[in-house]
Amino acid sequence: MDALKIKQASAMPAPTWGWLRMNDTAIEIPAGLERARAVTIEADEDLTETHASFEGAVEKLQERLDAVRADAPDTRACVRAAEREQELLDDLDTPALSAYQLAATREEIAGDVAHAFETGIGIDARSYLNFLAGGTVVLATEEGACEQAIVRVAGTSGHMAGAAVDVVAAKGSTLDVVISLDGVADSSRAAGLIGSELRVFAGENARVNVTVYITADDVFTVLDDAGYVLDEGARVNVRHVVLGGAHTYTGLASDLRGDTARMEIDTRYLAAGDDTRDFNYIIRHRGRRTFSNMDANGVLTGTSKKVLRGTIDLIHGCKGAEGSERETVLLANKGVDNKTVPVILCDEDDVAGNHGATIGHVRPEQLFYLGCRGLSQEQAEALFTAAKLEDAALSAPDEQIRANVIRLGSALIEDFADFEEEIA
Repeated sequence: MDALKIKQASAMPAPTWGWLRMNDTAIEIPAGLERARAVTIEADEDLTETHASFEGAVEKLQERLDAVRADAPDTRACVRAAEREQELLDDLDTPALSAYQLAATREEIAGDVAHAFETGIGIDARSYLNFLAGGTVVLATEEGACEQAIVRVAGTSGHMAGAAVDVVAAKGSTLDVVISLDGVADSSRAAGLIGSELRVFAGENARVNVTVYITADDVFTVLDDAGYVLDEGARVNVRHVVLGGAHTYTGLASDLRGDTARMEIDTRYLAAGDDTRDFNYIIRHRGRRTFSNMDANGVLTGTSKKVLRGTIDLIHGCKGAEGSERETVLLANKGVDNKTVPVILCDEDDVAGNHGATIGHVRPEQLFYLGCRGLSQEQAEALFTAAKLEDAALSAPDEQIRANVIRLGSALIEDFADFEEEIA
């Protein structure tokens, strides 16, 4: 297959800080890759029976929202401007809107859940991953049920493989989903690509827990793209553990459509050598009293690069909503390149938005202390790397994923395999 480039991927909703050239990214798909079927699904038969669909769940939500939608006219200036955009605006009370404001206002007026659906990396990446998968696996729970599933994508050098998964959590149900994106390089050290495309509908008062582990060797490009729709009272917890891969792209977009919906994202990442890590998180608060929290923690070593975009969008009508984002990153080498972009968009009062970042370097006195005890700069970096890997191994969802972490750690750190004996 010829080389491809996915342009304007992982784009931020608003054109913020464009001069930094970090609003989006270009994803390079290596040339010469052969398509492979390397996906396994571990789930009960009841969970994979086709008795529901993502589109059907969204349609039912739309019917309920339309039924309770207020008929009172919206007299806000931005609405007037959007509705009369094609007309000659004579009155000074009607403002001119930017392209972003116009699109956002029209989407708000329409109230179309399906049309507003998005994923973190974007529609082009979504289409490409769906092509790789060749078909979508649907994991749908029954009302009040408690289920779990594991999706494994196993990449090999010279090949590309992807999974497309739809999750439909019925009212009051609980579903735990684990996605393992792992790739093992052979002696040729040829490039490879793996990825997953995930769409999640969390029904009324449903609980969905998603854990993604990326443990690919350093010849792989990895795409992890997801989009979420949360109904009233839904609770979603997402855990991203990004440890391997030459170039990784993690994207998540969430539509907190129902009142009191809640979204929690916990991201742990490591970048070593000349790895690159790209994250894009978008959380749209549309329901009242919705809550979101993004928490990221990472270590950068070598000459690695990382950009994390986090956008909380408090949309008109989400009264009582609260969104928070926070990142802590350790720069273990002067050669790393870190970019952290927390953004809060707000078009509602009676809401709370919080963001912050802690970016720390290993201080010279700390390196001096370690040097006095016989540790070189490389050995000191290995300590921080090992700590991140050990934490990921200890909290791995199963033994196979733990083995993937230990294999990756052994390639980065001498004698890391001894850690397996310590926890056995």
